This record gives sequence, structure tokens and C-alpha cells, in this order.
Amino acid sequence: MNIEFFRQYCLSFPDVTEEFPFGPETLVYKVKGKLFALTDLDLFESINLKCDPDEAVELRERYPAVQPGYHMNKKHWNTVVMDHSIPDRLLKEWIANSYALVRASLPKSQR
Repeated sequence: MNIEFFRQYCLSFPDVTEEFPFGPETLVYKVKGKLFALTDLDLFESINLKCDPDEAVELRERYPAVQPGYHMNKKHWNTVVMDHSIPDRLLKEWIANSYALVRASLPKSQR
């Protein structure tokens, strides 16, 4: 997966915005104002994704490229190193899961 595919895939979900709240180098995706994915725009070395806490631990144990969320709540966030060891289909699944988790946490009127 490259940065452009990542961007287009994140933006393909309903109600998603692309923002730079942490500075011009950190690309952030939000659904209705709540963060679900972020990455370094220039390097694209890793992506941070929200994850179910139990699944987060399982993914870290199974895939060396999946680590506790860098600068994030490590219980709920994973950092995925973009070293090409994770198939694109899994990355897409994890991005979709992150989006779904955040969307489900929104008040019913915003879903």
C-alpha cells in the first residue's frame, strides 16, 4: 500500500475528513470529528489505527510490524509499520475496522 492508496481508501468511507491538526507532516482522518487513522505524510513509514483492545494484543503477537500505538493510548491503538510485510487486504480490513469502531462510538444521531 502506498500513501495515495491509503488516502483514497480512508476518504472512501462516509463522513470522513482529511486534516492536519498536529502540523503539516501528520495526516489525520476523522469521522464526524473523531480520529480513526493517521500517518506521516512525507515518510509513510507507519499508520496508527484504532483497534479493539483484545484484537490489538493478538495482532501485536502475530505480526512483528504491528506495535502498540505510538503517541496513542496503547490499549486502543496500534501502529502498523509499513514495511510491506502486511498484505494490503489486511491493511484495508484494519482501516475499515478502525473506522467502524470510531463510528460506532458516535452518538446515535451522528451515525
